[in-house]
Amino acid sequence: MQFSIIVPVFNEAPLIRRFLQHLRQRAPEAEIIVADGKSSDGTADLAAGLCDQLVVSEPNRAAQMNLGARAASGDVLWFVHGDVEVPQECLAEIARVLDDRTVAGGYFRIRLPPDPVYRLTDTFAHYAGLLLRMRCGDHGMFCRRTAFVNVGGFPEVPLMEDVEFFRRLRRCGRMVCSDKRIVISPRRYEAIGRARLTLAYGLIATLYTLGVPLSVLARIYRRTCCGARETRSAS
Repeated sequence: MQFSIIVPVFNEAPLIRRFLQHLRQRAPEAEIIVADGKSSDGTADLAAGLCDQLVVSEPNRAAQMNLGARAASGDVLWFVHGDVEVPQECLAEIARVLDDRTVAGGYFRIRLPPDPVYRLTDTFAHYAGLLLRMRCGDHGMFCRRTAFVNVGGFPEVPLMEDVEFFRRLRRCGRMVCSDKRIVISPRRYEAIGRARLTLAYGLIATLYTLGVPLSVLARIYRRTCCGARETRSAS
């Protein structure tokens, strides 16, 4: 298998070089594509020498990932956020999952840093995802290129593009959860509030399954998450 890793970024100058070095170490044989959303802090310049390709689009995560996927040469596409720690032997694990031809793709379980509250959060995220049959981009979703093309890539919607993509992939074949963990950054939880963000995510996911329009969910997200972050920053 040939692997292409697509990393959507926007104004990630403080962490992009360290992350790409980490990714190159853990997945040395993969093609790494950084999809920048016209960052204003020099992210693209910092990433250029540490990735195989750099593509730039308007700041929309779905559009960025779709552009990265179109530029990719691999037959396996792995979408990874720029603030995570990927597991050891990650490519071997993806290859193992995709060895079964009935599998369209998969994802990793998430792990937040050691803390009792975070243990509840990442456990809740896993079992809620199983119950609601959804996964978000934090889980490091991967898929066959053929499946990506068949579902038309990520829908360019205001919110939940990763969940929509996951659900579409399930129509192409099984989506397998790897036992390996991808460690995600707690920075959003710390900025917004651990309980507040966990409850907001749970509410939005539940309303999504009930068919509430994405435009309404986007407004809820902006009020509960973005507004809280701006308030904390001001204080």
